Amino acid sequence: MVGLLLVLFSTTMLPPIAVAWWYDDLHVVMPFAETLAATLGLGLLCWLPVCRFKVDLRNRDGFVVVVAFWVLLSLLGTLPFMLAEQPDISFLDAWFETTSGLTTTGATILSDLDALPKAILYYRAQMHFFGGMGIVVLAVALLPMLGIGGMQLYKAETPGPMKDEKLTPRITETAKNLWFIYVGLNVACALAFWAAGMSPFDAICHAFTTIALGGFSTHDASIGYYQNPAIELIAGTFALIAAVNFALYFLAWRRGSVRVIFRDAEFRFFIAVVAGIVAIACAYLYFDDKFPLWESLQHGYFQSVMIVTGNGLTTAGYSSDWPAFVPLLLLLGSFFGGCVGSTCGGIKAIRFLLLYKQSLREARLLIRPTAQIAVKVGGHPISDRVMQAVWGFYYLYIFCYCALSLALTATGVDLVTAFGSAAAGLNNMGVGLGDTASNFSPLNDTATFLLAVSMLVGRLEIFPLLLLCLPDFWK
Repeated sequence: MVGLLLVLFSTTMLPPIAVAWWYDDLHVVMPFAETLAATLGLGLLCWLPVCRFKVDLRNRDGFVVVVAFWVLLSLLGTLPFMLAEQPDISFLDAWFETTSGLTTTGATILSDLDALPKAILYYRAQMHFFGGMGIVVLAVALLPMLGIGGMQLYKAETPGPMKDEKLTPRITETAKNLWFIYVGLNVACALAFWAAGMSPFDAICHAFTTIALGGFSTHDASIGYYQNPAIELIAGTFALIAAVNFALYFLAWRRGSVRVIFRDAEFRFFIAVVAGIVAIACAYLYFDDKFPLWESLQHGYFQSVMIVTGNGLTTAGYSSDWPAFVPLLLLLGSFFGGCVGSTCGGIKAIRFLLLYKQSLREARLLIRPTAQIAVKVGGHPISDRVMQAVWGFYYLYIFCYCALSLALTATGVDLVTAFGSAAAGLNNMGVGLGDTASNFSPLNDTATFLLAVSMLVGRLEIFPLLLLCLPDFWK
């Protein structure tokens, strides 16, 4: 299984090779060609000896495959950075950059992006593209031979507390439909960026990073490089679209009506919370006399949506010149994230909605201890099993954040940088505070390693990695 996934991943080196051939020199082509050969060879080495054996995957097998593949992918993905003349970085920094790309975190240690080869810039954006929906889900869509046991891979890969619902009877069809929607949004976003004034190359790269809710840009100044309100509006709007459950788009398309989207309880809760954060940020920027009214609305909307949904694209001066209240508000908002079934990180809106309803239920039970009050979402009661899973996940998430923050301070990082960087890594958001507000290169090697691990923990939503550490899992 891992061998087949690696063979599939090796083909993703072809687009960067084409970009290097078109924009750069032959010496830029070679690192990607060598990576293709190494990944393909390793994949065949894993697959060929056992290709004739057929076994059904159990749930635990799916978790092993997903974790093993993401770890292998983050390691093999470092090869283009290591083999290329530019950028000249260490293995640890290359692993950090690759993990950040594949998990759609968007935290970077690279500087002087405008001088890097186009193929390297495209490769960074492409990692967002494949990591956004999950390359394992792509494998389930493209390789029917993975259909047996495909549900186990799909459940281990896709985020959220309720994963048993499928859009179509066949899991391969479900994955294909999600990828069709995902690719369609990327095409629409790229065309919109191009029409707003970006070059075709920049439009494609920024579409990849916007729909995947990543954060890698082709310029050091990120979106602030363009100084274009239309581009900020497009980026913010498509980031908001990408933070919605992709299953709702499929259902809306199949039924020919968008009502299914607006009737969804999680979607309404998500929009209400984001609207509230945007309103507070815009109002603070205006009444603090940072910007005039129109610019306060423009910057407040763009930056609020980008940070809360986990997209790390920023405008110039966001981290250094803005009032400290706004970056802190948005950093805390990044824990909220977006909807389940989207490309965002964070705890997810549905979990906060369930925790909110559970808190109201407990308050009512204090008044009427013998009452039978169910937690309902969209008129449907939620089982106690789901609520237990949500509480368990919430506890583990906050525990991981606190432990990571303490570990970062133990390495010598100051408190503001530690808490901001921990949120950026675990929430797959990519924008920190303090020394890491714009770039993560100031961190020491130990802190860089810890943050890279936290990105994988956040992307896989803790449980798959935690399961591998339990003795009962291996019995």
